[in-house]
Parts: sequence; structure tokens; C-alpha cells
Amino acid sequence: MNERKPIKKAVFPVAGLGTRFLPATKAIPKELLPIVDRPLIQYAVDEAREAGIEQMIFVTGRGKTAIVEHFDVAYELESTMGERGKDLSVLEPTRATPGDIITVRQQVPLGLGHAIWCARAIVGDEPFAIFLPDELMVPHAGGGTGCMKQMVEAYEQVGGNLISVLEVPHEEVSSYGVIDPGSEHGALTEVKGLVEKPPVDQAPSNKIVSGRYILQPEVMRTLERQGKGSGGEIQLTDAMAKMIGTQPFHAVTFEGRRFDCGSKLGFVEATLALALEREDMGEEVRAMAERLLKR
Repeated sequence: MNERKPIKKAVFPVAGLGTRFLPATKAIPKELLPIVDRPLIQYAVDEAREAGIEQMIFVTGRGKTAIVEHFDVAYELESTMGERGKDLSVLEPTRATPGDIITVRQQVPLGLGHAIWCARAIVGDEPFAIFLPDELMVPHAGGGTGCMKQMVEAYEQVGGNLISVLEVPHEEVSSYGVIDPGSEHGALTEVKGLVEKPPVDQAPSNKIVSGRYILQPEVMRTLERQGKGSGGEIQLTDAMAKMIGTQPFHAVTFEGRRFDCGSKLGFVEATLALALEREDMGEEVRAMAERLLKR
């Protein structure tokens, strides 16, 4: 079996304006909005670290410097907490080894494909992961591994390109990108094609693309030559579709849950679901919810 390059780099497209959450996102990046007490970007970075990824590449825009500061040392805060005998372990996940956080600017909003292309010089000739932080992927209650760790384990078996998918009710497929499936082997499904938001009666499956990718560096060359697609943007889906048939391409059905935190309802659902599972507040949150529902 050919030796495969390990997945050590991840790209996080975080240049979006977050207009659906205005006015909250006027001065605060949407990726720093917290699910209880942990920002969305922290969930994504923690998931990457669990999968063995070492270098985080943030594709940012104007007004997004707070994302990088979140992973920096906050000297005044830590000094004050230390003097007061406060526990600093809560800040441990926010610390990054120097050189492990890299930022590039997406200077014009030309879509997800363009955002990924902006990281081409840092990705180089290595395979890399992509995380869409708006899509919060967490294991089922009670444990399990993160989505990207499951994908890396699959990559070590089959190589090539992989995308994370989830099964949804067939009547909901028109809101998502959907795969045209080939042969299936457990959680792995061969990908024969990708269809963006198909009509329900034309959808090739109910397996939707869910915001996690492992791609070979050749996708950068494809994006380089690609014109604008749907919405006048450079679409990552179009570039991936061109690679099907030239390299192995598989989908990994995630054993876990997805919350669409790019929408207000999904954000509230994630907050409630994860708060209910916490030992330090779960019972109180449940009692609060029951109390509110009786009003």
C-alpha cells in the first residue's frame, strides 16, 4: 500500500460577515459566539487537535482579528487570575504553540472555493482538512470520537479525498449538497457525484455534505482555473466534482450529531442540547426549560 501523507494542516474559512446574527456580530466575529461558554471556533479547533492536526490556517477578513487573539496569551487576564488564585486550566485549550496558528486574508467575498484557494501557499503540496465552524459536529451524548478523527481514520484506509455526510429525511435534501453514492462499506461510501440543493424528486440520495473535508492539494490547481458558479462565487463543490474519477473520493457517514449554528434556530438548539448534557448545569437547565414550557 502506498504511504499516505498525514493530515497535519486544516483550513478554517472564517471571513464571513455573520449577517444573520446582526447586531451581535457587528463587532464580534460570529465564530466567537459561544455555545454556553465555548466559542464555535474553539469546538472546531479542538476537533482538529483530536484528529492529530497541528497547523490551523484561518482564512479571515477585516474585523476578524479577535479570532486570532482568542488563541493568544492574554497576559493581563492570566496575571490577574493568578494573583487571585483562580484556576487557569479553563484557558488551556485557547493556547496555541507559536507557529501553529496562521492567518491569510480573503480580501473579496468570492465564496468558499475562493477562501480555500487563499490558503494555497500554506497548504503547499500536502493533503489538508477543511472545517466550516458554523457546522458544529459533536459525538453522540455519552461519548465517541469527533467527526474529523473518524475521517482521518478513514483516510488512512483509502486515501484520496473525503467528505463528511449525514443522513437526513429525504424531504429535506433540497436544502443541502447531496452525494451520488456508489458502493458502501460500513461508514464509507464511494462518491460518484455531487449535487447542490437538488429537487427532492431528483436527489440521488439522502446523504448530505456536512462541513468537514479532507482534500488533496490538487484541488488548489482546480480552483485556480475555475470560473464563478452559483451566486457568482467560486464554489468548492464544483472543484470537488471535477476531481471525482481522477482520484479516490469517499464520504464518511459521521457517527454523531450536527448542529447548523449558522442559523439562529440551530444555534439555540445546540446551546440547549449541550447545556442539558453538562454535569455542572444539566439538571438546572432541564428544570428551567420545563418551567418555561409551562408558562
